[in-house]
Parts: sequence; structure tokens; C-alpha cells
Amino acid sequence: MNRRLVALPLAAALLLGVAPALTACSFQTVVKNVTGGNVDLGGASVPTDFPKAVPLAPGSVVFGAALGSGADKVWNVTVKVGGADAYTAIGKQLTDAGFTGEFGTKAPDGGGTGTFTNGTYGVLVVVTDAGSNGWVANYSVSKGSAPTPTPTPSP
Repeated sequence: MNRRLVALPLAAALLLGVAPALTACSFQTVVKNVTGGNVDLGGASVPTDFPKAVPLAPGSVVFGAALGSGADKVWNVTVKVGGADAYTAIGKQLTDAGFTGEFGTKAPDGGGTGTFTNGTYGVLVVVTDAGSNGWVANYSVSKGSAPTPTPTPSP
């Protein structure tokens, strides 16, 4: 579970451009130390073991990474998309591939956040304006249920 908590902030930091300030080598070393060595910062490509059951939007891969192993494995892929309404096509792709879920949060300026599952994988997708990089779709994929975008309070 701790690896999932690392994956989402890591993805957000990379998406916001913090990682370019660090050298790739030292950044990967820090992440390997945090995750116990189970990390693949694939750069601008989809990790080789990314689940084929999860369709990705067409477009250039901005970043790809995999963290953990076994049941705790988490993948993160960011793809450049055509615009704010890309979530409509992404939702259709996922439901056509057998996932259930929807984009439940739509941002006022476009884009949105959605969670999907097919019983084997959970997918959290965030479509957002990445400034000079244009619009991107960030996929966080885990085994089991979709990672939640915010922690849920305990009773």
C-alpha cells in the first residue's frame, strides 16, 4: 500500500516538471531507495510490462514509469492528448475494453478525473492542461481497484 502512496505524488511531481530539475540518475536512485529497488523510470515510453488490457489514448508518451512488484505493482503513463475533451474518448476506450467507471470530476476549464476497473486492474485517469506541454492524460494503473485521487477519511 505504501508504494501506491508514493506513486501518485511521484506522478504529480513529474507532471508538474519538478523532475527536470533533478538529474535522471540521482532521481532514479532516490526512487529506488524509497521503493526498495522495484522501479522502472522508462522515460518517454510505456513500461514494457504495462498491462495490455489497459488502452491508452493515442499520442506521444511524455513519461512512463513502473513501481513495485507483484500485487503492489503500479504503472504511471502520461500521454499528450488533443485537448480538454479527450476524457470522452478515453472513457469510451476503457469501457469498450471491459472497464466500468466514468469521469466523475470535470474541471471548470476542461479536462477531468475518472476511475475505472475491470476486476483485475484499477485505472485513475487525469486529463489536464500541462501548460506549454499542452493537454495530457495521466494514467495511474494498479492491480485490483483504482487508486483514489484523494485519501478517504477513516471512521
